[in-house]
Amino acid sequence: MALTDIAIRKLQHSGKAAGDKHADGQGMYLHVKAAGKYWRLNYRFDGKHKTLAMGVYPEVSLSAARAARAEARALLTQNIDPAAAKQEAKHAPAPEAQHTFTAVAEEFFAKDSKNLKAKTIQKHRGWLDNDILPLIGDIPVAELRPRDVLAVAQRAEARGSIETAHRILQYIGRVCRYAIAATLIEVDVTSGLRGALEKPVTKHYAAVTEPAELAKLLRAIDAYEGFYSVVGALRLAPLVFVRPGELRAAEWAEFDLDAAEWRIPAAKMKMDNDHIVPLARQALDILRWLQPLSGLSRYVFPSIRSIKKPLSDGGVNAALRLMGYDADAVTGHGFRATARTIMDEVLEERVDLIEHQLAHKVKDVHGRAYNRTAHLPARREMMQRWADYLDGLRAG
Repeated sequence: MALTDIAIRKLQHSGKAAGDKHADGQGMYLHVKAAGKYWRLNYRFDGKHKTLAMGVYPEVSLSAARAARAEARALLTQNIDPAAAKQEAKHAPAPEAQHTFTAVAEEFFAKDSKNLKAKTIQKHRGWLDNDILPLIGDIPVAELRPRDVLAVAQRAEARGSIETAHRILQYIGRVCRYAIAATLIEVDVTSGLRGALEKPVTKHYAAVTEPAELAKLLRAIDAYEGFYSVVGALRLAPLVFVRPGELRAAEWAEFDLDAAEWRIPAAKMKMDNDHIVPLARQALDILRWLQPLSGLSRYVFPSIRSIKKPLSDGGVNAALRLMGYDADAVTGHGFRATARTIMDEVLEERVDLIEHQLAHKVKDVHGRAYNRTAHLPARREMMQRWADYLDGLRAG
């Protein structure tokens, strides 16, 4: 016989240790014990007898218990265990917790990182762990406000990292736009923060751009005595003017000395495009001098500590300091500016050829980017003229 509210209120514990069970039908009953009145539902799932706890009377009323019974029976018709579903729901985070800024940022980071280089992934991870998530990670993304985001960027700004502050703000904006695409929010809260941070000061790499000074530098490089990897990198850098990271990580497998070419794979390039460096006779002489010294290593310029690793990123700059050139005068990266300036202003080489050789993006009249082999014969001639010019400077 089905229970009623009046009957339930009058029910008393009989004194039995196991308590008393009062059925309401369809497997549901009220288990009356000395400690209280408990709703239970007996059912079978996967061939086994099970009991589902559905709360305590009067916190859970008769009508609420019957609703829970109906929900449980509906789950059974879908071959879902009501007890397992209850446990899963119990441990599931609240909807707002599922959409905290941390949750959305981690999801974005995982997808965004698939096409990024390891160094960039490490940088983004650092921003998240050290700057962003400690301040705004627990805030539901829908409740994030411009002042919250600005506080993150201003903390980086306060420690003097102006450029990083701007990059952090941009990264948060990317996460917000991802949340918009996922229909979690409607507005990018960073959009109104333009101009709120101090402008970063553009700092150019120190470089020699006067021929007379370059002649002195070349002679100083020739006179430098040190570890062969550093000597070779110093001598090759002015001739190929690639980025320092591309130079120190150069591998013998990338070179075809017979064809006088160095083909750098896209994975090593800043612009993610393969790059061809035509090698002048002088560059080939340096590489052939290096071959018997570093040929057992995959790297052209192996580390002084292990041939399994490339030269450290400070190797060339440290040598320049020992030669008497401080960071305000010359850097390894500065050889690019040296070549760009003198080839244009002194040798009057075609600017588009120079830009191609610097691995900058160059577009044709239709706005399409040239491929890596564009104007290669002309670039090869230009690189030989540049090497001959450096020889002339060095000779005085």
